Amino acid sequence: MSFKDQTIWITGASSGIGKALAIRFLREGAYVILSGRKVNQLTDVSEISKEHSLVLPFDTTDFDSLPDKVETAWNWRSGVDMLINNAGVSQRSFALDTKFEVYRQLIEIDYLAPVALTQLILPKMTARKKGHLAVVSSVAGKVGPPLRSGYSGAKHAIIGYFDCIRAELEEFFNIHVSTILPGSVRTNIAINSFAGDGSSRGKSDTNIENGMELDHAIDLIMDGLRNKRREINVSDGVELAAQNLRASDPEKLFKVTATEGFRLSQLRESEGPKVSMDPGDVRNFKV
Repeated sequence: MSFKDQTIWITGASSGIGKALAIRFLREGAYVILSGRKVNQLTDVSEISKEHSLVLPFDTTDFDSLPDKVETAWNWRSGVDMLINNAGVSQRSFALDTKFEVYRQLIEIDYLAPVALTQLILPKMTARKKGHLAVVSSVAGKVGPPLRSGYSGAKHAIIGYFDCIRAELEEFFNIHVSTILPGSVRTNIAINSFAGDGSSRGKSDTNIENGMELDHAIDLIMDGLRNKRREINVSDGVELAAQNLRASDPEKLFKVTATEGFRLSQLRESEGPKVSMDPGDVRNFKV
């Protein structure tokens, strides 16, 4: 399947996975709606093909602005063939050290924002009985690791929502629904993640630095979207094994994650709760 002349809307298109996807789609001849908060970075991406780009900046949690944004996106080329809900934020903090407001923000950004945007575009896609909806969740949406309680909770929730709308829309309305599950990919996700007090963590971690190359992750996502896969795994090694264990032997998985939680708790006790925790390299885990 070619994406040439398809209209693709990507949130969080100014950096990381979203930016890399936007570049790939533009190079394939798609028309791409570039959304995010950072106008200059979105404009830089649009330079690849200005005639094929619409820079549509907004904050995904500015819910009152979303209806107008949807109308602008839809009217640009008389429809949107694919919406990719990519914008999001991660977390690196013990639940013991995490303020409730951080949980609220994670739910708004990683769950409510993609739900709100999807709900607004659903009537338009179902009216013409075609379309493709995608969301970037995470391996943490299937497996609950330490230091991610709010992030993992939101990513679990968004999988549940998209699984349900797939059941409702796929057969009758011809709406394809894809859930994308990245593991550790070399982006700035850890640097930009929330600490327990809501501040930006400001540094990467071993998992991400030793993670999958971004280009390879984009290859896997593009292949999955091209083939309309319902679930697109973007992980390997222990992270992929952990997802398989969640289904086949959850008790073993829980033992693995508890062992890592114990190690990190020891560090917290010795270095204090304010330390910016590094979850370590998951490749060293034994599953």
